[in-house]
Amino acid sequence: MAKIMAKELKGSGITVNCVAPGSVATELFFAGKTEETVHRLVDSCPLGRLGQPEDVCKIVGFLAGDDGEWINGQIIRANGGSVV
Repeated sequence: MAKIMAKELKGSGITVNCVAPGSVATELFFAGKTEETVHRLVDSCPLGRLGQPEDVCKIVGFLAGDDGEWINGQIIRANGGSVV
């Protein structure tokens, strides 16, 4: 969808990207998960921790700002390197 939208908006100066966060420590993430499940997800992450909302916010802020103007039609995976 991001690639299609990026092509559709060609020449408008509008960029379209997606941010695909991994496990982020929020109420919604913890809902219904056991402590064991959370620890398994943390252990599977090469950075050894859950993401924080600020980790994702920084990426979105970058993409929305002037410094991200050359990035278009991409899916940015913000997951600490997890492949789960």
